[in-house]
Amino acid sequence: MDESGLRELIPEVIGVLVRRGADFASAEDAVQEALVTALRTWPADPPRDAKGWLVTVSWRKHLDLLRSEHARHGREVAQVLEEPQGPVPAVDDTLQLYFLCAHPSLTPGSAVALTLRAVGGLTTRQIAEAYLVPESTMAQRISRAKRRIAEVSLDQPGDLPTVLRVLYLIYNEGHSGELDLATEAIRVTRQLAAAADHPEVDGLLALVLLHHARRAARTDSAGRLVPLAEQDRSRWDTALIAEGVEVLQAALARDRLGEYQAQAAIAALHADAQRFEETDWVQIVAWYDELVALTGSVVARLNRAVAIGEADGAPAGLAALTEVDPSLPRHTAASAHLHEKAGQLAEAADLYAAAARAASNLAERDHLTRRAARLRQGGAVDGPA
Repeated sequence: MDESGLRELIPEVIGVLVRRGADFASAEDAVQEALVTALRTWPADPPRDAKGWLVTVSWRKHLDLLRSEHARHGREVAQVLEEPQGPVPAVDDTLQLYFLCAHPSLTPGSAVALTLRAVGGLTTRQIAEAYLVPESTMAQRISRAKRRIAEVSLDQPGDLPTVLRVLYLIYNEGHSGELDLATEAIRVTRQLAAAADHPEVDGLLALVLLHHARRAARTDSAGRLVPLAEQDRSRWDTALIAEGVEVLQAALARDRLGEYQAQAAIAALHADAQRFEETDWVQIVAWYDELVALTGSVVARLNRAVAIGEADGAPAGLAALTEVDPSLPRHTAASAHLHEKAGQLAEAADLYAAAARAASNLAERDHLTRRAARLRQGGAVDGPA
């Protein structure tokens, strides 16, 4: 079994330990130690029953921890040291573990880190490197999160919107260091979709698949951003697009529209166009209307204004943009694009330059700076920034 398949067993094994009496923090630590042992020993001597092996070794490591720390009174220790016999029950605690790790009492950053460790099976070092923070800092963040949810029962009803938001945050982190968080988010979202029968879970899965399908075309050989209008669409992953559309259609057929389904519908319309000029902007505006009605999101309003500019012309887009808070990140970039589309090139160049100065991302700053420079040299560019 490869490392990815091994990590998929982690939520189930943690669930078994918790049902046997371990607290969540101790169970998670024990399973992580067992995972390290498995990665070291399995290539030479793989077990017949991977899950059973992980449960047995994790439980023993948990018991060793209890003995070494004398963390329980005699009666409690005696009770817990009676190692259960028989096969591991076929109970999937994956969904409950998602809810626990993405508990509303946690900050988004803590929930993301705990989900990556407990559900994703990643090490603290891997998570720290992905978020560009010291391993000790990430260890403290995860420890605080564990303490925060120490009294929360595994079977306590969870908050699905929080779980979905955490997974979407993980996906949007993309790639950093040796750990590809975007791919990891897709893997974990697939697990959630298998455990939870809900159209919004499928909507999120469709959304990340459709976004990921365009990933290879988003940067050039020098690592510079390539806007949607200029992307080489032959580099899009058609298999992921087909899967994302299929998942989305099944979710929409259940007639319980949510924000992730609406976002996935917009992504599907972009993916459906063979050329940028063939994009169905009228439908995209309609889906942004649905998204704004569902969420009231100012980001959705901003993107809607850009879509209106493509569907109905730059003046209409600029009028829609006046309804959006100008302090919103990327507002200036959107305004620059619409002014450029309206033929106001000098003003657009100034706005692109201002947007570049405000950009927090180096690649985005470089992209906006180059757009400003091209306009000032008399070369208009196509498509939204």
